[in-house]
Amino acid sequence: MFDDGAMWFGWIEFDVLLGDVHSLKAKRAAVRPVLAEVRRRFEVSVAETGQQDLHRRASLSAGLVAADAAHVIDVLDGVERLVAYRPELELLSVRRRLHSSEDE
Repeated sequence: MFDDGAMWFGWIEFDVLLGDVHSLKAKRAAVRPVLAEVRRRFEVSVAETGQQDLHRRASLSAGLVAADAAHVIDVLDGVERLVAYRPELELLSVRRRLHSSEDE
């Protein structure tokens, strides 16, 4: 399905609504463990990438590079499941992309 020899990179971005959070300090306390768990379980780069000034919304993103497109897809699927099932987060939207080093 995918050409061998290519480098594959994928990313996923989540727009989430946080539960009972009333300050930016409480937001950091809610977001930090999610990012740490994603990083630990999937060995990806992950960060809060937007909406830092809002205390109940967050944009969380994760990305990885691999030699195998199927591996990238599997990891992104796992990250999405983890974030979607966190009880303290309401998942509003998800965007993801997969690119090859051979894409033009």
